[in-house]
Amino acid sequence: MPVLTEPALPPGALSGRAQPTLPQPCGLVLRPWRADDAAAVKDAFDCPQIQRWHVRRMDSLDEAAVWAEAWSLRWRAEADASWAVVGGDDELLGQVGLRSVDLVEGSASLSYWTAPRARGAGAAARATRALLRWSLQDLGLHRVFAEHSTANPASCRTAVRAGLRPEGTRRGAALHADGWHDMHVHSRLRTDAWV
Repeated sequence: MPVLTEPALPPGALSGRAQPTLPQPCGLVLRPWRADDAAAVKDAFDCPQIQRWHVRRMDSLDEAAVWAEAWSLRWRAEADASWAVVGGDDELLGQVGLRSVDLVEGSASLSYWTAPRARGAGAAARATRALLRWSLQDLGLHRVFAEHSTANPASCRTAVRAGLRPEGTRRGAALHADGWHDMHVHSRLRTDAWV
């Protein structure tokens, strides 16, 4: 059956280039994950809040190393992308990424988390905003969106501070360890004005 529209982005939009490192004026750097990030990743996933909202834990350095190394494969498959958010000393502050990348529709969902020692300083919002700019302006996605549990106000604040607009709530949309959660949706379009 013929498709009547052209893909928003061609195949190879991700895999045809190296995953970029995105230095920010605020001193943060978004960089591809490395195997030597395993200890910092495991430390982050030892945090009960990260386990609660991301519905996973890591039990060993080997698991964390596999997790970090798998991102290059997901980039080449044009399925997902993730960056380590680090400070000037290359200390891991968090993660920001694109999930469910759809080049045909020009869309992706966001994920982000902050290591416990970096919380409260705005790193998640600044990193998310940087990834939004790259995704919409440089890569050329049409729409990037985030979903978070309505029981997670910190994630809501991050989304709003990063420049995502609230859209609404999907009822009972995500299963967490404590049951089904309503999910608040935020989005940004390439055509939205930056303020």
